[in-house]
Amino acid sequence: MKTKYVFSIAFAAALATALVSCGGKKETTETAPSAPAGPAATPIDMSTVGAVTGTVKLDGTPPQPRRINMAAEPSCAAAHPTPSMDEEVVAGTGGALGNVIVYVKEGLGNRTFETPKTPVTIDQKGCTYVPHVVALMAGQTLDVKNNDKVTHNIHPVPKVNREWNKSQPPGAGDIEDTFAREEIAIPVKCNVHPWMKSYIAVFKNPYFQVTGKDGAFDLKNLPPGTYTIEAWHEKYGTSDQTVTIGPKESKTVSFVFKAAAAGD
Repeated sequence: MKTKYVFSIAFAAALATALVSCGGKKETTETAPSAPAGPAATPIDMSTVGAVTGTVKLDGTPPQPRRINMAAEPSCAAAHPTPSMDEEVVAGTGGALGNVIVYVKEGLGNRTFETPKTPVTIDQKGCTYVPHVVALMAGQTLDVKNNDKVTHNIHPVPKVNREWNKSQPPGAGDIEDTFAREEIAIPVKCNVHPWMKSYIAVFKNPYFQVTGKDGAFDLKNLPPGTYTIEAWHEKYGTSDQTVTIGPKESKTVSFVFKAAAAGD
């Protein structure tokens, strides 16, 4: 009798464990991996900081934007008074190139930086992502809005971060999420509307900027040092330059992508 009683208790415990393990799905939030221990980084003396500024240009004739066919979603098509065009290549006056991410790739050593409290916003308007390219720091909140009258599925497809896919019906509240690791850049799609496309770049430092149609960038408050500055574009790839700045010094650099370098 005693043996049967002990067996019953063991069986009940095992069953309870199995039920807990197979319970409801719980979404987890990744946290950034801890940096390896090492000597403390030199604090940044704000009285000595400088900047790296410049422009990104396209050498050659830019490709013609492609018209986006939104016939499958009439309400979104109606939101555009003129035909909606893709934003793969945004060219401005004098060859200026927009939607280029310019950032400090190397040179900051083991410095760490506080995560900004202000969210970065990406909106869905007329079945397009606005803006087309966004950048934020690891751990910073991404705030996703839906201003359309249709349901969207925002679906980042990272390689080193956690993949997620969230539905957002019209009138629903904002979606908030974060990325734990640096990654340049994460493609974003909508499973409902295949023409919707965007990119999210995640950094471990605050020295980055997405160029507008004027192609300009300004990386401020850099401590004196030698840096690798990289420019990233979804069609033309990457370009690197090395620049050294002294105390309170500003340097100007230019990036030029070849229009004929990328395939159609």
